[in-house]
Amino acid sequence: MDYQFDNNELRAKLLVEKYQFQFKEEHRAEVKMHLKNEIDDYQSGSSEYLRFLCGYLFCIGHKEDLALITMAKKSINMDVGTMIDSQWLSSLENDGAEDEYTRSRAAIIDEFIRYYTHYFS
Repeated sequence: MDYQFDNNELRAKLLVEKYQFQFKEEHRAEVKMHLKNEIDDYQSGSSEYLRFLCGYLFCIGHKEDLALITMAKKSINMDVGTMIDSQWLSSLENDGAEDEYTRSRAAIIDEFIRYYTHYFS
């Protein structure tokens, strides 16, 4: 029997299909709008959807988005907070430089793509 995704997983899957890991600047405003809307009107169980939105913004790579990603991580609940990778925050904060606790930006992006490629396959 095939796994049936719940509504919030389906919302994340639709975004993966729409954006296809292109991380284009042209998608940034729309992704931010979705993220702000979800923070303001959180749907229970939507941590996967929020994770994708935050991860996508991380992959686009604007340091200015750090505050919004941090808000999503810290202001909703512990489940959401644990889904949003702290390395995304530290990597944006230090301009993608690798350090003792943060992998390279390229490695983090590769893991993000791999995660969702396998999650929805």
